[in-house]
Amino acid sequence: MAEQSTQSSPTLPSPLGNSRIHDPKLYKPSPALWDAVQVALLLEQPLLVTGDPGTGKTELARHIAYYYDLGDVEIFNAKTTSAANDLFYKYDALGHFQHSHSKKADLALADVERLFVRYQALGKAIQSSERIVVLIDEIDKAPRDLPNDILAAIDRMEFNVPELDNKPFRATKRPIVVLTSNSEKNLPDAFLRRVAYFHIQPPSSTELLQILQSKVGFQAATETAPEIPGYNEAELDPLVAHFKAICESKSLQKNPATAELIHWVSLLHYFGFQPAVLEKERLGNDDRAILLKSYSVLAKTKDDLKTLAEQLKRL
Repeated sequence: MAEQSTQSSPTLPSPLGNSRIHDPKLYKPSPALWDAVQVALLLEQPLLVTGDPGTGKTELARHIAYYYDLGDVEIFNAKTTSAANDLFYKYDALGHFQHSHSKKADLALADVERLFVRYQALGKAIQSSERIVVLIDEIDKAPRDLPNDILAAIDRMEFNVPELDNKPFRATKRPIVVLTSNSEKNLPDAFLRRVAYFHIQPPSSTELLQILQSKVGFQAATETAPEIPGYNEAELDPLVAHFKAICESKSLQKNPATAELIHWVSLLHYFGFQPAVLEKERLGNDDRAILLKSYSVLAKTKDDLKTLAEQLKRL
C-alpha cells in the first residue's frame, strides 16, 4: 500500500470581505440624480436609470430603500424570455401536474399556492402592507413588448392568479419602482413617455475620490468602531489619476467603471502597493508586477489586458 502523503494542502486566500462596498448608506447620488428620484416620487412614476455597467444604477434602489427606511429591495432581473406575469408570480405547472398524478386526493387552493406558486418582486410588493422599493434590473434585455406591459401592470397595481381560481391581489401602498437599462437596445416611446428618467454619467475625479474614501479609504477608530485599514486621501489621489488616464486614453475596447475601480484599489492595498510610486519617473519591477496582475480587475478582454500591459512598460 502506497504511503499517504503528509504534506498539507495550500491554504486558500481569505476573501477581502469589505462590507462598505455595498453599504447603501455610503452610496452618494449626485444632486441631479437625487432630484430625479424626488420627481419620480412626487409623480408616482417609475424611475428609469441608464448608464454604463458599474456606475451604481442598482445600488441607487438600495439607497432609496435605506434613506426612507423601507426595508429590503425586491429585485426582478429581466431576461430575454421574461413575460409581464413573471413580475408577479411563477407557477410550477410541471410540479403541480406530477403531484396530481401521484396523489389521489386533490389539493386545496391554499396548498396549491403554498407548494407551486412563488410570488416575485412586484407581486410581493403589491401584497405588502408597507411601501416597498422594487428594482426591475436591465429592462433593455427583456422582449420588446415587456416594458409597456410592465407599465400597464404598475398603473393597475393589481393582479390575479388564474391557477388559484383568479385569486385577486391589489396594492394598498404603491411600490416605488426603479428600472435600470444599459442602453443595449432602444426602449419603446410609449414606455419612455410614462417614466421619470436619468442618465448616470461617469464620475469626475473629485467624485471618484469621494467614493473611494467612503468605500475603501482609511477610517480612523472611533469610540464605537475600530480602525478600518485603507489608503488615505493623499494616496488615493494618484490611483484616481492613473485610473482616469486609462479611461481617457480611449485605447480600451471597454473602459472599466466605478465598481471596477473600487475593487482595484482594494486589491492594490492588499498587495501593499504604494501609490506614490505612480508619480515617479519610472516604476520599479516589483511595482510594475503588482500593477500588471491587478489589471485583471480593470480589463475585460484579452486585447484590453494586452493594451494595459503595453502601457505599463512605458511607466
